[in-house]
Amino acid sequence: MTDFRWALTFIAPYAAIFIAFFVYPFGYALWMASSSSLYTDLIADRSYLPAVVSTLLFVGLGVNLKMFLALLLSGFFLRPSWWIKALLAVFILPWLIAAVQAGISFHWMLQQQGLIDGLLFALFGIEGPIWLNDRWLAIGANVVAYIWKWMPFWTVIFLVARMTIPRDIYDSAEIDGATGVRRFVHITLPLLANLYLVCTLLSTLWTFGDFTTVFIVSSGAPTGYSDVLATLGFRYAFDLGNPALGVAAVMSALPLLIPIAILLMRRFQMSEVRL
Repeated sequence: MTDFRWALTFIAPYAAIFIAFFVYPFGYALWMASSSSLYTDLIADRSYLPAVVSTLLFVGLGVNLKMFLALLLSGFFLRPSWWIKALLAVFILPWLIAAVQAGISFHWMLQQQGLIDGLLFALFGIEGPIWLNDRWLAIGANVVAYIWKWMPFWTVIFLVARMTIPRDIYDSAEIDGATGVRRFVHITLPLLANLYLVCTLLSTLWTFGDFTTVFIVSSGAPTGYSDVLATLGFRYAFDLGNPALGVAAVMSALPLLIPIAILLMRRFQMSEVRL
């Protein structure tokens, strides 16, 4: 009995922190968004369905393009040349920059007669579009900014994973005539497949909650059509003064997030069993 009391004494502070900083905020958010009338109002709002489409495009394109390019670039940066190592140091700089500063830079480059329009005119003699006046261009700008910011992080993850693959496997494959693309398809990709899937699922969960990129790069332009659920919820809560509707907008992504989280946990369990 004494041991049980001592155990409770040690666990109590951690349990209190868990309840105060996770259970209570999340439970309160669920309570706020529990009214079915909120979701009726949400679906009826003209901004909601465009935000759902923008969210799916932002997450789907952003995550998959980022992870695929990161996997390819990790092979490039694996080369031993000194100038490639120096280039890697420059390549990871966007990841080191705060997301706010990176977003502001992209936002101003996209302004009319900004850097991008100036380069288009100087190099090709054409007038650039007003990027943030078109919904699809604005969504594309958000995706590009997101990839530019976060691709270095995942490139380093895949680079480290590639370095753990025994060199003997590649030497044997080279003797058998498997080089270049064939070596990547038949050796590298199968060995990194589980890591690639886990990283993609984890990145998907994070990206659904990405607020900074969209809020700063496109600011939802034009007229909210490039908003994602995270930024739309913010506008409901603070611009319209309806926090319950804002929470409902964000919570409406749970039917997609929960299966992804469950799949991620199962992949972790499978990895533990293999170990």
